[in-house]
Amino acid sequence: MVEARRPRSTGPRPAKLVKDLRDPRKSRTKTSARPKVVPKPPAAVTLPEGGVAGVLSPAQRVALRQKAHALNPVVLLGQAGLTDAVMLEIERALRAHELIKIKAKGSEKEDRTALIDAICSRLSAAPVQQIGKVFVLYRSR
Repeated sequence: MVEARRPRSTGPRPAKLVKDLRDPRKSRTKTSARPKVVPKPPAAVTLPEGGVAGVLSPAQRVALRQKAHALNPVVLLGQAGLTDAVMLEIERALRAHELIKIKAKGSEKEDRTALIDAICSRLSAAPVQQIGKVFVLYRSR
């Protein structure tokens, strides 16, 4: 014999249960507003003078390739090419991360090779890998 189930109540919860669910540690009165913390503006970044690009051993290159596999490109080169603003952004990224990926859109193969050589020589970075339009650069901090 099957018993009929009682329909669930769809009404609101009793006030006592709602009150018990509130966090007693929270004050129900407004407190004075905390002062807003204003972040300091980032220090001005200047490009270093052109230096010699670093040379990596094959073992170092393999280890860096493995680390770079999971990275996403942090700088995208567009139609304007290699501008001073792009160079500053690459400089910031190298200072912050040491190992970065750069993606160059809409360039021919010879142009991309010239781009990576120019970036490495100007920023004293070492090219780790170039696959298609994606470059991996390394510069120790």
